[in-house]
Amino acid sequence: MYKYKAEKITGGLSAPGKMPEGSYNLPARACLTGAKLVKVRGSTCSGCYALKGNYIRYPAIKKAQYYRLASLARDSWTAAMVAQIKRQKFFRWHDAGDVQSDEHMSKILEVCRLTPDTKHWLPTQERKYLPAPEDVPDNLIIRLSGSKIDGPPSTAWTHTSSVVTKGATCPAPSQGGKCRTCRACWTKSIKNVSYGKH
Repeated sequence: MYKYKAEKITGGLSAPGKMPEGSYNLPARACLTGAKLVKVRGSTCSGCYALKGNYIRYPAIKKAQYYRLASLARDSWTAAMVAQIKRQKFFRWHDAGDVQSDEHMSKILEVCRLTPDTKHWLPTQERKYLPAPEDVPDNLIIRLSGSKIDGPPSTAWTHTSSVVTKGATCPAPSQGGKCRTCRACWTKSIKNVSYGKH
């Protein structure tokens, strides 16, 4: 499939300046668990970065996110995502938004299987859509996000992320807000990555 056709089907990828390569986002307002946590003071979703700044400043970004959300129902979505991702070394799922359903998760797993030369990272709050560990492709790391700032990492999954007010392990804030050479989020030997509260 040609890339231009793939982009038309899915709405294209996103390009957050922090990431080493491409990413993909959906509207944060469509988050299922996040829509509840954003109302809870002290939760990792309170003050969500994807509900402010450039994510809401530009109508074109909002339009693209909702186009991507609608595109999930298309039968050609998986093939189109593969066409866009296959030449990337590192890929992040959902720099905004989250998994929408079991079917959505299944499609993501299939995209990962069909792009074996790409390392995928999927952060999520959607515990109910986590696959069986044995169904996770070797090139994908799913990090279950903690629900409370300064709370302990979840014990419900193999890899996690957390948000802390001090002692963060993510170096991006001291690197101009960029990953640069850090690939901790994609590294399976690192069980938890902690991010500084935005």
